[in-house]
Amino acid sequence: MTKEQPQPVRVNPWLLPLSWIYSTIVFFRNKFFDWGIFKQEEFDIPVVCIGNITVGGTGKTPHTEYIINALKDKYRIGVLSRGYKRKSKGFVLATPQSTSHEIGDESFQIKRKFPDVIVAVDANRRRGIRQMLELENPPEIILLDDGFQHRYVKPSYTIILSDYHRPVYEDAMLPAGRLRQPVSALREANTIIVTKCPADLQPIDFRIISHDINVFPYQDLYFTRFEYNKYLLPVFAGAAHKLPLEALESKYTLLVTGIASPKLLMDKLAEYTSNIDPLVYPDHHNFTKKDIKRITSRFEETLADDKIIIVTEKDAMRLVSMDDISDNVKAHLYYLPIEVVFMDKENDFIQKIDKHVTENQRNRRLYKK
Repeated sequence: MTKEQPQPVRVNPWLLPLSWIYSTIVFFRNKFFDWGIFKQEEFDIPVVCIGNITVGGTGKTPHTEYIINALKDKYRIGVLSRGYKRKSKGFVLATPQSTSHEIGDESFQIKRKFPDVIVAVDANRRRGIRQMLELENPPEIILLDDGFQHRYVKPSYTIILSDYHRPVYEDAMLPAGRLRQPVSALREANTIIVTKCPADLQPIDFRIISHDINVFPYQDLYFTRFEYNKYLLPVFAGAAHKLPLEALESKYTLLVTGIASPKLLMDKLAEYTSNIDPLVYPDHHNFTKKDIKRITSRFEETLADDKIIIVTEKDAMRLVSMDDISDNVKAHLYYLPIEVVFMDKENDFIQKIDKHVTENQRNRRLYKK
């Protein structure tokens, strides 16, 4: 089996004039921050930004969860995001009763998996951090989810994610390509992580990508891949039991996705069954009653006796709050959890973050004295 290679990046040449205009706007916006015309706010707490310079999924939520898992027993963690496509406004502090409509699907997913983590949403990140620091038990570290473009906050540590399958150094600015910031913005990162790598990446590939990204001496570069769980989990607790992936061999599988890149999940399921019926929605899709009706009809109209509906973990967070899903669909609705696996220097990455938080806290104590 040959190693999976990144596909050539598709850039629309007809839109390049618009990209030049967009690039000019981004250039002057960045310069206004650099010159101090637009003011950045720095906080007396470690603020770790986890972002990217492209549109589309690079794996911010799984990497945020990875950091939470590594640090949650040592620090009181706060996670602040915009709460993309939520129905609420302003600052919202997540509670066990919060829904994805109130705080967005990523924040809902994190709060559901890590109930002790302080999760909040606010499009105004400065206000959001201030509100979190005014809590009775404020966080000791804040993870700023997708905050790289929000330059009004100056993070103490920046992590930029780049998709292996769409190298940023081959891309173009919006709208011809998918870059929200120029490739030169990578120099702002303390750490760059190439995500979604194939499992059989070789040392020579690490060196080639490192050269192409042009990592600076003050930066760290890591490579991660996604690893799916061996079991499918029910979306609705109590409606069903977890299933091993091997059980898919004899099942009709309706795969429903509303994420940027469903290919990885499709490829994984294809290892266990060839009977996959995909129903693909746009990224961050908010499922409606009409969508539920379509999914239900598609599922119930198949003549197969043994059948299942599989969704992504993010989509599961959107669906679990919906009231108009039939009991029959609930009983057959599963999702496949995903986790981040570092391909090298895993301990080094966590130690860097841990050291940053520890030194920041030490400096705060010395400053207060």
